[in-house]
Amino acid sequence: MKVDAIKQILEAMVIVGDDELDTEVDHVYASDLMSDVLAFGKPNSILLTGLTTQQAIISAHMAEFKAVVFVRGKRPKDGAERFARENNLLLFTTDLDMFDACVRIDSIIKEKEPGAVAQSTTPRSEAILLNQEFYVEGNDFVNAGVASTKVKSLLKKIGIDPTLVRRIAIAVFEGEMNVVMHALRARINLMITPIVITVFIDDEGQGIPDVELAMQQGFTTATEEMRAMGFGSGMGLPNIKKNSDEVEVTSEVGKGTKVLMRFLITDDRS
Repeated sequence: MKVDAIKQILEAMVIVGDDELDTEVDHVYASDLMSDVLAFGKPNSILLTGLTTQQAIISAHMAEFKAVVFVRGKRPKDGAERFARENNLLLFTTDLDMFDACVRIDSIIKEKEPGAVAQSTTPRSEAILLNQEFYVEGNDFVNAGVASTKVKSLLKKIGIDPTLVRRIAIAVFEGEMNVVMHALRARINLMITPIVITVFIDDEGQGIPDVELAMQQGFTTATEEMRAMGFGSGMGLPNIKKNSDEVEVTSEVGKGTKVLMRFLITDDRS
């Protein structure tokens, strides 16, 4: 389904991507909860949302969405439009509400199965191909998602399988948002060998009193401000676990939390 067809049926206005309306999408996802987008959204989708923050756009980018439609005539704020231009994400706005937009798109959806998963051509050896660190400051919502975006861009640039890149990007973004929402600061270490990619997030902060409870879907200590950004629905750590091949979380109250994720390059899970 071409994005142009969706634009026309929604009577939408283009904000970013006027010359890319031939872009094809396979799915449509409607939500204001970005953790749900990261958990359940499928690649090559178009997102319908009333959330206009930069983090909403970064979430769509991490989930490999092609375009975002803001409903109820909303427009992007903060650095959302700039981020979309820099990362080839199409943006639209429509005066329709979420329900009417979904109904109209449903009228033009054709059944379509996603294509086969691309095979990784990464060479094998025991050498460390890359070891890089990124830094995140707590409560810095303006730059929340910048480190994850750099990790994703780096993985794509060196040719990591797109399906694996998506899983890693979502897991790292959830980890980064946890730091921004709950910690003082953190160091993110990305290490790549030909057989495994390791991400280690080491934060300084309040720590987690009960890690087992925090790993349960739906458990949250988020504030109203965090929820207003589409996060804090208790999907952060479960999303990290879902997208990682192995995850270890250790925490000490009053000191901080360490999250170790491993992603097998040989894994072909989609």
